[in-house]
Amino acid sequence: MSAPAYLTQHQNRFLEELMDWLRIPSVSADAAFHGDVLRAADFLKEKLEAAGAANVELCATAGNPIVYGEYFVGEDKPTVLVYGHYDVQPADPYELWTSPPFEPVIKDEQIYARGACDDKGQVYMHVKALEVMRAQGEVPCNLKFMVEGEEEIGSNNLAIFVKENKEKLKADVILISDTGILANDVPSIEVGLRGLSYHEVEVTGPNRDLHSGLYGGAVLNPINALCRMIASLHDENYHITIPGFYDQVATLGEAERAELAQAPFSESGFEQSIGLPAAVGEAGYTTPERTSIRPTLDVNGIWGGYIGEGAKTVIPSKAFAKISMRLVPNQTSEQITALFQQHFTSIAPAGVTVQVRPHHGGEPVLTPTDSVAYRAAARALETTFGKKPVPTRGGGSIPIVAMFKSELGLDTVLLGFGLDSDAIHSPNEHFGVFNFLKGIETIPEFYKEYAAS
Repeated sequence: MSAPAYLTQHQNRFLEELMDWLRIPSVSADAAFHGDVLRAADFLKEKLEAAGAANVELCATAGNPIVYGEYFVGEDKPTVLVYGHYDVQPADPYELWTSPPFEPVIKDEQIYARGACDDKGQVYMHVKALEVMRAQGEVPCNLKFMVEGEEEIGSNNLAIFVKENKEKLKADVILISDTGILANDVPSIEVGLRGLSYHEVEVTGPNRDLHSGLYGGAVLNPINALCRMIASLHDENYHITIPGFYDQVATLGEAERAELAQAPFSESGFEQSIGLPAAVGEAGYTTPERTSIRPTLDVNGIWGGYIGEGAKTVIPSKAFAKISMRLVPNQTSEQITALFQQHFTSIAPAGVTVQVRPHHGGEPVLTPTDSVAYRAAARALETTFGKKPVPTRGGGSIPIVAMFKSELGLDTVLLGFGLDSDAIHSPNEHFGVFNFLKGIETIPEFYKEYAAS
């Protein structure tokens, strides 16, 4: 049976299996879900074995296990290491979901659930692609699967696993589906990712919450101080004001910027899709450039004082914020982390003390567009979509891509099938049925093209 015919015949089962996996709330950031994270790993192990993978195991780490499996066809064939993650972001705030985040539903040809796109749905494409290829009687490459359960919290234990298992993970290229395409009729391949530097800051004033009538006017409010400090991190042109922040930023020439501008983009469509009256950002750059080739600084959360029902007139003792920076080539997370810590501490006004606690980081990467693997991916997408894909630079971060290069010496192909509108990390995350099935159709084509090359 041909691969398309087998996929058509079994697509409902494939979707049902994915829905079963999505029902497991594998939230790695919350210890309350630890048992569910382990159940999600067990589920994937079972499905990899059912698809035909051998030597499937749960590799213990200091945190969540790594699911590893293999499919070997011959020493004369190239080896592809498939990476993904089975952990998901917290679903909060639950009240903003139109259906419960861990009770997946299909509405308007979209699979709604936490993890539908990031990254369970995209990982499961690879599991089913193996099944399709085996049913067809042709697996062109040796495959190794490495799927972790801590991507959403920094992948700290993955780096240790990779360093300790270099022979086990020996391959010719790494394949990741944790990115997206421009549109369902505009295939694309991401060739760049931004890095990350993430922090939590704590501003402390008095040794306890104070009555705002008795003490107001004589005590600096930590929330007021934090707001002023955060506001000072950008100037009127939305440039970041941390000294030295831009010193290592790689600046693209006009020809490179013109090439990126060839990707289809609608400013009004972008604004309407997220309910904005206007897109705003760093002066001198277009919206697509701001979200890909330029670094950023954003407050991801801020809290302090009384936020319950009714009134409580206090000057709070403490205020907190989570702040992240997306980094571009030539910047490093170590460098930016140090610059942020030094600067944010230095701008603390008299009357408060400041602590900066770094969380996790990652390095920006660029992947080659002239490699055998990239060209194989481009031909695979052209086969299944009927048009050549566009190379793009992504705004997100996959920190382990740089680590794979440094530790394993391997380049990565980012063959993702999500859309910007899939609401990953947000309420109502979803993944198109079309995209899920198109991924299962395209992945075997990549293996075929890569082996032939």
